[in-house]
Amino acid sequence: QLVESGGGTVRTGASLRLSCAPSERPFYREDVAWFREAPGKEREFVAQRRRDGHLYYGDAVKGRFTMSRDSAKNTVYLQMNSLKPEDTAVYSCAGDRYTGTDYYKPDEYDYWGQGTQVTVSS
Repeated sequence: QLVESGGGTVRTGASLRLSCAPSERPFYREDVAWFREAPGKEREFVAQRRRDGHLYYGDAVKGRFTMSRDSAKNTVYLQMNSLKPEDTAVYSCAGDRYTGTDYYKPDEYDYWGQGTQVTVSS
């Protein structure tokens, strides 16, 4: 089980930082990712941090979003800068022991958080 926080409503160009913490598993053993889902659209891959620290980003967020981990707090973050209205979605974090080359597919992940709403107004 994962718990996200940090969503909210902001204006175009603003920043937000989302947090995700597991209720039980230590994140250093897991591949952890962020996905987002906007109304009427499929769930979209945002970013992943592998156990070894390697990072992947979706094309729509490259250069604007940064995923990181605080080992001491066992928490991962998604720093979102230069937000746009098209970033509006429910953002969820997900985890799995190993995702391989299909890391961008939601089906690769065993457990999910409940999601947090991010709304960007123009």
